[in-house]
Amino acid sequence: MIRISQISFFLILSFLLILPSTASAQTNQVRASLKARVMQRLGIDTDITIEYSRPGVKGRKIWGELVPYGMAPGNQYSEGKPFPWRAGADENTTIELSKDVLIEGKKLSAGRYGIHMIPSEKEWIIIFSKNSSAWGSFSYSQEEDALRVTVSPVKAPHMEWLMYGFDALAGTSATAFLHWESLKVPFRIELPKE
Repeated sequence: MIRISQISFFLILSFLLILPSTASAQTNQVRASLKARVMQRLGIDTDITIEYSRPGVKGRKIWGELVPYGMAPGNQYSEGKPFPWRAGADENTTIELSKDVLIEGKKLSAGRYGIHMIPSEKEWIIIFSKNSSAWGSFSYSQEEDALRVTVSPVKAPHMEWLMYGFDALAGTSATAFLHWESLKVPFRIELPKE
């Protein structure tokens, strides 16, 4: 005759054998928009790090449709308030500066910032927000802006997965950019003159 303690032992043992396979299945899930990070050093010790998630084009029309021109209309996540684009997918796209820099000639102090963008066909507003931990741009508040700059997008070869990078490297300056679909959105970063 099997005792209750033996049944309990077998139940616990069965549970422990099943648990690792369940945990393993959860850690092998793939996000639709994979996380990425790019870093560039300027000068001797100024690091610029951009962290973002990479959505794919997947046959969609991006500019003016998936990513609307102007502010996105409010929805239940933004409590009905219009909001800018999150400049990526999922969590806030962020930029971290180890020292003060100039972005498009305007000072931005060392720190970590959320990046938001307001696209249009000819000019884009890039917003550097003091709030770097929001989920996307739904809770964006203009009162938290550290800096806004206006830049012009340029046509570029097709890029299926959104990416950030740096080009026009010149030692103490570089052009950071967002590249997705057939558009590149550049913004110049340079060290302040001492």
